[in-house]
Amino acid sequence: MPEKLSYEEFVKRAIVSLRKEGYKGIHSVYSGFNSAFKKYFDGENPVEITNRLAQEGKIVLRPVKGGVMLYLSEEAPASSSLADEALRKMGL
Repeated sequence: MPEKLSYEEFVKRAIVSLRKEGYKGIHSVYSGFNSAFKKYFDGENPVEITNRLAQEGKIVLRPVKGGVMLYLSEEAPASSSLADEALRKMGL
């Protein structure tokens, strides 16, 4: 049996393999990522692991309806603050 992937290797492979054409990220739930992660890692919590990888700068998470989008750190869309955008529009 081949050696198991590390969490980082698994997540990065999932992002590249599961994303739909024209998209840079995957939805944690709708792509099947969470289910696949739990199956591969014997029920471990993908939320804890992906949050840790994001804190380490290995991946980027963006909250969306029903879960999060996962991106490779070098491919993540620029983060824009809604508050900053609102203030700019207000001329402040």
